[in-house]
Amino acid sequence: MFIIGAGRIGTALHQRATERGQPCTLVTRDEGWDLLGGRPGAPILVAVCNDDLDEVLARVPVHRRTDLVFIQNGMLRPWLRAVGLLLATRGLLYFAVPSRGAPIQPGGVSPFFGEHASEMVGWFTDLELESRALDWARFCSRDLEKLIWIAAFGLLCEHLDTDVGGVCTKHFPELRSLVIELRRVGRAALGVDLPLDFLLNRLCTYSNAIPRYRGSVKDWDWRNGWLLEAATQFRVSTPVHRELLHAIGKLDEP
Repeated sequence: MFIIGAGRIGTALHQRATERGQPCTLVTRDEGWDLLGGRPGAPILVAVCNDDLDEVLARVPVHRRTDLVFIQNGMLRPWLRAVGLLLATRGLLYFAVPSRGAPIQPGGVSPFFGEHASEMVGWFTDLELESRALDWARFCSRDLEKLIWIAAFGLLCEHLDTDVGGVCTKHFPELRSLVIELRRVGRAALGVDLPLDFLLNRLCTYSNAIPRYRGSVKDWDWRNGWLLEAATQFRVSTPVHRELLHAIGKLDEP
């Protein structure tokens, strides 16, 4: 397995693979790129920040680009469409890594979709991490669910100065109001309709599995910023989302 990116996630997965005797090569900013020029067919896990994806893609040989596996949070579909990789293998990670060098804190089943989904599930299983291969429709539902989780909990953690467990146990009414709005945006923009109670239960189940994790508002164009623009484009009113973003200084006006 090749992993591009020596940040929190890439380093944690490489460490876990090494500890379990699974062959794994970490491609850093300066080393390992020459090893990606082999024959196509084996997955290459991309574990870099969203804003570094263009740079990474430019450095990967053209004949290996369909082997890339993207595990970034946020709305990746517009970017994947733009670079001709809309059907590339993708994964949604349901575990936490608080800081670089920290061990993985499992939080649930990580789903994968695409050509290399089965291989990724097998590799995750070898690493003792729960994983499952999904079809496109089910993966799209999980994709929206994870987007809402990262956007809602990041915003509320920052605004309320608490962790994800605290959002669920102490601020559930605020969470529910925000999720109602973001769910409407997802339904309008993506055509994915997630039942509210089911969605809230899923969001809190994951959060309670990693309760001390603290989210924040980041990767703006891929998360809260994308939801904000989609709400405007599809004329979905999101006063709670806007007011919270204004409260933490991300919007000049609510």
